[in-house]
Amino acid sequence: MNLGWIKRLCGAKILPAVALVLAVVSSLASAPVIARDHYSYNDQAIQEVALSALPVEAGETLRLIKQGGPFPYTRDGAVFGNFEKRLPKKQRGYYHEYTVRTPGARNRGARRIVCGQAYECYYTGDHYETFKLIRE
Repeated sequence: MNLGWIKRLCGAKILPAVALVLAVVSSLASAPVIARDHYSYNDQAIQEVALSALPVEAGETLRLIKQGGPFPYTRDGAVFGNFEKRLPKKQRGYYHEYTVRTPGARNRGARRIVCGQAYECYYTGDHYETFKLIRE
């Protein structure tokens, strides 16, 4: 890659930064693109997971959900909109989200349990990117 024109245009002081940006852009342009449908629900896409395979804190959260609280976070019990359509499509207000405590985290962390009105509950450890149906 000939960067001489950039050096003349920008001066030698910022050349390393410009070269780095160009190198990154060049490498991204050649990276493979992975298509991912974020906006459609597929029944087969949701895997199941045993409660015993989840973090201990998930079991604690599920116990609180079943007993109706009290919940440690103010957002617990809030309506989950399912805007990404990763869960089965239901009417607004069907799903509610609950925080799964993450030891050492200064905020709520990324772990959640989302439950429907029919008491089917899903675990996400990556802040709603993927869900697994919890089997007890």
